[in-house]
Amino acid sequence: MPDQWRWRLLAFQSGYYGVTGIWPILHLPSFEAVTGPKIDDWLVHMVGLLAAVIGVVLGSATVRHRVRSPEVVLLASTSAAAFAAIDLWYGLRGHISPVYLADAGLQICLIAGLVVTRKTTTRS
Repeated sequence: MPDQWRWRLLAFQSGYYGVTGIWPILHLPSFEAVTGPKIDDWLVHMVGLLAAVIGVVLGSATVRHRVRSPEVVLLASTSAAAFAAIDLWYGLRGHISPVYLADAGLQICLIAGLVVTRKTTTRS
């Protein structure tokens, strides 16, 4: 059962990163309407592309049922931690829109999901 939940978790993370990553590239004005104005469009586009790429890699892992690969788990957990850290650091100081605090909560849930779905061994 943990593999099924891990698969769903990584599929969700893949889709979330893909959609939120490509959104500012496809329509920056609507992205800024939700997340607040940005100074450097190129940086928003770069972070978006990186998020989308992470989403593609995680999606590839789910399609191939490689949800236990150490590299996949490392990418999923550290990217979620990086997004959460930036969201919290700048969101709690009021430098970015409070919507990023909601994103931080989601990122923390992703990390918690990876911990909960880790494979445990039982001894007979």
